[in-house]
Amino acid sequence: LLAMDVTLRLAERVKRYRTARGWSQEELAERANLHRTFVSQIERATKKSTIVTVDRIARALEVSIGQLLDE
Repeated sequence: LLAMDVTLRLAERVKRYRTARGWSQEELAERANLHRTFVSQIERATKKSTIVTVDRIARALEVSIGQLLDE
């Protein structure tokens, strides 16, 4: 249950930060060096992310990992 909570929190926050910047999923994916479909899966909480992927996304969004994961 805890892993799903983190996955859902990450999904919501990635989408919130991305849309606040006016970026498409494709633009975030390019900035984070990920595939667009992978970003989509993260935002829909259908894909679990490694800490490396979370770090790439956080750096692309210019936020800390904590901002993406903290309650």
